[in-house]
Amino acid sequence: MAPIAGGATLVSGILRSPALETVTLDAFDRALLAEVQIDNQVPARVLAERVGLSESAVLRRLRRLRRDGIIVADRAVVHPAVLGTPLTVHVLVSLERETSDLLDAFVRRLRSRPEVREAWYVTGEVDFVLQLRLSGMEAYEAFTREVFHDEPNVRSFRTIIAMRQIVGP
Repeated sequence: MAPIAGGATLVSGILRSPALETVTLDAFDRALLAEVQIDNQVPARVLAERVGLSESAVLRRLRRLRRDGIIVADRAVVHPAVLGTPLTVHVLVSLERETSDLLDAFVRRLRSRPEVREAWYVTGEVDFVLQLRLSGMEAYEAFTREVFHDEPNVRSFRTIIAMRQIVGP
């Protein structure tokens, strides 16, 4: 079990959070969450005006939402070309076996790779959906060799190359 913010733990690649099981959000919390999902750099006084609370109430609520693991991260979205990773690749991965130890090992492997920007353990025809950011196809080939071809538990993977982002930051 790996500890995560807000008292949550990671068990076999699954987030378990006691705080999330008992969370109650009111209309103000939901309004704040909607605002910070669009731009988390908006000053508290502006958020207060938008949601109809005092600035101190907004700050208290945001602290609680972060402490309780409702807001799990505050991050900057940086243009990938500036970072030298203009290629976005989505990969559908199927494993041979899904025992807890093999799942945990694969999840650790994915987390250790900087190319993996997002990853989901899913149900259906495949086991994982990955979003990768890479410098080019040569980097993707190296990634596939190291993460998929050299991993005996990977049955197959399918690649989807993004041409351009339609929705999102």
